[in-house]
Amino acid sequence: MDANTVFPRAQIIKGDNEKTIAELRATAALNRRSGAPFAAQLYTIQQKFSLPAACVVLALIGVALGATNRKEGKLGSFALGTGVVFVYYVLLYTARAGALAGRVWPSVAPWLVNVILGGAGVALVMWRAGSADRPISLSMPFLRRLRRPVPAVSAARSGRPVVVVRIPHLNLPRPNLLDVYVGRQYLSVFLVAFVALVGIFYIATLIDLADKLLGGVASTSVLLRYFYFATPQYVYYIIPMAALVATLVTIGVLTKSSELIVMRACGISLYRSALPLVLFGVIFSVLLFVLQEQVLVESNREAQRLNAIMRGYPMQMVGVLNRQWIIGRHGDIYRYQVFDPHRDRFSQLSIFHLGDRGWHLEQLTYANEVVLERGGEDSLTWVAHNGWTREFGTTTRRGAVRTAVQYAPFAEKAVSLESPTYFKTDEPDADRMTYSELRTYIGELKASGYQVIPYQVQLQQKLAFPFVAVIMTLIAVPFAVTTGRSGAIYGIGVGLVLAIVYRTALSLFGALGSGGWVDPTLAAWAPNILFGATAAYMLLTVRT
Repeated sequence: MDANTVFPRAQIIKGDNEKTIAELRATAALNRRSGAPFAAQLYTIQQKFSLPAACVVLALIGVALGATNRKEGKLGSFALGTGVVFVYYVLLYTARAGALAGRVWPSVAPWLVNVILGGAGVALVMWRAGSADRPISLSMPFLRRLRRPVPAVSAARSGRPVVVVRIPHLNLPRPNLLDVYVGRQYLSVFLVAFVALVGIFYIATLIDLADKLLGGVASTSVLLRYFYFATPQYVYYIIPMAALVATLVTIGVLTKSSELIVMRACGISLYRSALPLVLFGVIFSVLLFVLQEQVLVESNREAQRLNAIMRGYPMQMVGVLNRQWIIGRHGDIYRYQVFDPHRDRFSQLSIFHLGDRGWHLEQLTYANEVVLERGGEDSLTWVAHNGWTREFGTTTRRGAVRTAVQYAPFAEKAVSLESPTYFKTDEPDADRMTYSELRTYIGELKASGYQVIPYQVQLQQKLAFPFVAVIMTLIAVPFAVTTGRSGAIYGIGVGLVLAIVYRTALSLFGALGSGGWVDPTLAAWAPNILFGATAAYMLLTVRT
């Protein structure tokens, strides 16, 4: 055999980023002669020069920000640097979308971000070079006079009676100075991590939809509304991750600065020191459940609708929870109790056949179950089981026209329906159902004899996932004590790894539960059980 005949050599088509400058110029000249768009090639040519120059621009900004951010430490520098990188890529992809949409000249667009950030870097460096270490202080003597306390007039001198009301002192539990100190550090790190993760979502979404926005397909108002409705779902996923990173960094900083050793010397154990962090974890778990039940369902549905508008997808206004009536292409009306899109199976289906002339019912067919079955020559046929048919006609009796009904039951009968894709809406998604809605849907499927194990796993996950904030906090405390000397950046890396491992375990056990290998309840709670047991072991063995 000839190898080239059996396996013909296919030429790999290069994209614009893989082409050399000479190839890009040749492609642009060819597109220009043929009348095709050539802005992408011109943009990519200049981008090959602007990206290396960005190293100097970002280094210039780094020098200025690094010199003015001494007190915040590595975590503050990391947050500022991440913010600058976000701004750089937002400007870069916005300029690219503007060039492709014809709003900006493509040879100039890649340099706009360098010009903007380069000017900001020069201004920051000049400001830092001319500034002093101490802030400018203005002496205002009249303010000191205003701040002097006014001597109070004694009640005894005034001669007025004094009434003293004694209120009983209630020893209510309240945070002490240590709780406030630890909680303040925790919240500062949590906010930095939360804002950084939300920023990643906004930037990635903006980069993905920039061509739609600048190309006139989507308006700014629709994009902002999409951000508004899509944010709760992303917040639902990043709160546990931000809590994990905040706990690791807070305990790590306390360990590195030997503050935990001082607390132990004062008789304060690790459990008492970490109590504010655990309480925050409980608060975040409650917040996750409230978001899931009160916010996510409606926000996810609206976000999906707006995303379909911007991308030009067909919009589906109804789903498996609210659609039980549908009209066919030829005028027949279908009513069903449950439709399983995975198995192409109806439960309690009624077919209303209307007459061609006039709006009247000619035939009504009902079946307890209708299944799509394979016939001869690979043909697919809808087969109805355990039903009946009523045909409505007219008859004349004693000069009056009356309705005549012919009733015919059947055990199995082929019926004419639309194709399966005609009845399918969006797939049943647990993210767009509340706990009660999903439980009701599972009950309807189970009553109709459908397979409900995958939905039972999703139902239990709605209860199990909110506890992840507490679980991650408990496992982060002893982990940070043993590795806290490595610094805040190390804690962020460890947090990312733990989050990835938890997410992998959640997907793995979810797949095992959906496949019937593990009980649905155990499959949903297994990641929490494993991580919780690990956290309990580490808490009992770490030095407290």
